[in-house]
Amino acid sequence: MFRPKTGSVVVALSGIDLDVFVGEFVSLVGQSGCGKSTLLNMVGGLITPSAGVIQVRGETVESPRDDVGYMLQVPVLLPWRTVLENVLLPYEIKQRYYNRDAVLTRALDLLELAGLEEFRDGLPKELSGGMQQRAALVRTLTYEPRVLLMDEPFSALDEFTREALNLELLRLWDGSGITVVYVTHNIAEAVFLSDRVVVMTPRPGRIAEVIDVPVPRPRHPDHMFAPVFTDTVRRIRNALMTRDGRSGR
Repeated sequence: MFRPKTGSVVVALSGIDLDVFVGEFVSLVGQSGCGKSTLLNMVGGLITPSAGVIQVRGETVESPRDDVGYMLQVPVLLPWRTVLENVLLPYEIKQRYYNRDAVLTRALDLLELAGLEEFRDGLPKELSGGMQQRAALVRTLTYEPRVLLMDEPFSALDEFTREALNLELLRLWDGSGITVVYVTHNIAEAVFLSDRVVVMTPRPGRIAEVIDVPVPRPRHPDHMFAPVFTDTVRRIRNALMTRDGRSGR
């Protein structure tokens, strides 16, 4: 619940009961204002729920955790630092002991995988929007989170760049063991990326339906034309068009 300046109480989420399994890719879809980002913020320890419990890896979330990464809609790169320096920033902020050579090797390997190796010494202003988002993704993965929260990270990009980054994300995620919870308004994107899609109702946000995605992995753009893909998109769209996932509401 929130209490805005008007003084009235706003219930953002109600009755949420969801398990996300280790290494799973789960997307949250729903209308704007249904509480998707609020739920993500609670999992990340940025907001304390007014009721109920959030657990990550069997531990109650009471504050931000080192093993949970968060990627926003904007890359949030420091303009005066090089790409590589931005990627290494989380380690510097924590000021914890770490093997710099090992971290540097991982960062450079991920930059190469993301096609950014030759831009490691460049500044963010020298990169396109899509390249900046790739740098932000590399920064998050270099930190080796066990859970990665992503709040519409590619929504501001053009369709071609967005599709390319979806493929990049899956390539970097595959086999990593990282659990991803992904917020998007794009149904096709949710189906392409996810193992399951959580359909949420308008505020107060509830889970209307959890839909399995039977599209085989590894995913390829051609999968978007397969009947199983289009059928899953249609099922999610139908669930979104009926409040609480029931027709006539």
